[in-house]
Amino acid sequence: MTSIERYKAEWLGNIRPDLLSGLVVALALIPEAIAFSIIAGVDPKVGLYASFSIAVITAITGGRPGMISAATAATAVLMITLVRDHGLEYLLAATVLAGLIQIGCGLLKLGFVMRYVSKSVMTGFVNALAILIFMAQLPELDPRLPGVGWFTYVLVAASLAIIYLFPRITKAIPSPLVTIVVMTGLAMALGWDVRTVGDMGALPDTLPVFLIPDIPLNLQTLQIILPYAFAVAIVGLLESLMTQNLVDELTDTRSSRNQECIGQGLANTATGFIGGMAGCAMIGQSMINVKSGGRGRLSSFTAGVALLILVVGLGDLVSRIPMPALVAIMIMVSVGTFSWSSIANLRSHPTSSSVVMLATVATVVWTHNLAIGVLAGVLLSGIFFAAKIAQLFRVTSTLSADGRHRNYQVEGQMFYGSVEDFMAAFDFAEPLDRVTIDVSRAHIWDISSVQALDMAILKFRRDGAEVQVIGMNEASETLVDRLGTHDKPGALDKLTAH
Repeated sequence: MTSIERYKAEWLGNIRPDLLSGLVVALALIPEAIAFSIIAGVDPKVGLYASFSIAVITAITGGRPGMISAATAATAVLMITLVRDHGLEYLLAATVLAGLIQIGCGLLKLGFVMRYVSKSVMTGFVNALAILIFMAQLPELDPRLPGVGWFTYVLVAASLAIIYLFPRITKAIPSPLVTIVVMTGLAMALGWDVRTVGDMGALPDTLPVFLIPDIPLNLQTLQIILPYAFAVAIVGLLESLMTQNLVDELTDTRSSRNQECIGQGLANTATGFIGGMAGCAMIGQSMINVKSGGRGRLSSFTAGVALLILVVGLGDLVSRIPMPALVAIMIMVSVGTFSWSSIANLRSHPTSSSVVMLATVATVVWTHNLAIGVLAGVLLSGIFFAAKIAQLFRVTSTLSADGRHRNYQVEGQMFYGSVEDFMAAFDFAEPLDRVTIDVSRAHIWDISSVQALDMAILKFRRDGAEVQVIGMNEASETLVDRLGTHDKPGALDKLTAH
């Protein structure tokens, strides 16, 4: 758990940059929260209330200071069918249940699973997300939309110029914030005919209120919402923990994964009771926050509070922010998020690592589902790792002077990937009186290797040889004693019958 001193420093150690970056993030959250609401098939206020609630609560209870959590596309797409078939109230109930599941994951300390996500998968995740962020901006550049024309492209280019050139003048004020202020001021003063935030949907004009989802509390309801809640919980935690790893690396700090699981769960549970949809960490907004100087919990808290103030109190002004300015900010985020060095590293890195990275990118971009892409990458990483470990396995042997005793030396890891080589190393047709299998330089990992050892011993015994296994370490011996059958009554008869 975080100490009181550290927790205080995470709130007050970077006040001015946190406040400014939080304001930038709040402005960038508005169009995305509205867009994600539309994806899920609910009113824009559902996504806006969720973004406010999740950002504020994770700022207080989360494990990663400076990371932005809110309503996201990853969770919104999982709710489409639920909303269509059962309505908003069931979405709210699923959000509450998803939060409870995430709290349970945190209490069970399941955050450790992230250590099994390889660097190649992480790079693929980041690159895919950068591509998705960029692709998400393309509809706003579609000339078929009202208000989108050649002038829109000019404004995007001008906004990008401000974003990248203003820091050369001063870094005291985040350039994305300057871009929004300047472009909004010019659009209002000169009456530009461009798409604005208000064109994406009506903004709420009241504060959220506590409410209990209006659903029947019975087993049938649980059967309806549990699959959705479980999917949202897992996808939300996966994206949050991946983003947490990225922010850890960017800021050269470490944070608590289990605390983040609990924080995300508390945020989603509370959000379901104020009319908001489920969410998780957002890599795009987190990148905006970090690149704008945000490091502490105050930045996320500011983003959530400022978002609510902007949409409720200053909705008329916020609705006039030109979309080209926000598109430019998200393009900056996508460019900054993409790991450009990974392209050059394709030549120098091992082929297996490059394949894992590219497969993760391709799967995410194809399915628009980060969880599926990461799962594909992790599975490929596991397959390649198993193949490499299997290559380090070998069995050698020596024959006694009288030709009646052969000693087999097993080296490496015995598991499902090496049992074929293990069995192929034995000559069961050789007439022997004694066979020694020396596993002092090996480790037995799974039931496949235990069964292979059983099979080798029983085949030699079937042909009349005395078999002795030596050098087994304690862990291997425990596994063999529990799962092995070669010393059990009738084992040889079963082999013969088989």
